[in-house]
Amino acid sequence: MTKVQKRFQLQKPLDEALMQNIADAHSLYGIERIVIGSGNQDVLVEFDATRMRVANVESALLQAGIPVA
Repeated sequence: MTKVQKRFQLQKPLDEALMQNIADAHSLYGIERIVIGSGNQDVLVEFDATRMRVANVESALLQAGIPVA
């Protein structure tokens, strides 16, 4: 397993629904950890680079209802 961290900017303000989507995203295949950054404007995602690429992570987050760039 090769763990990689990537920071993504949130495209909308953090609210309760987005917090729930982030909590649910922990169960996505290959994603190990998601941490909300200070200021609540970004997320740090730790993932298994042997299973996913950055583009796959971004796509999975978007499909999970987490608007990132």
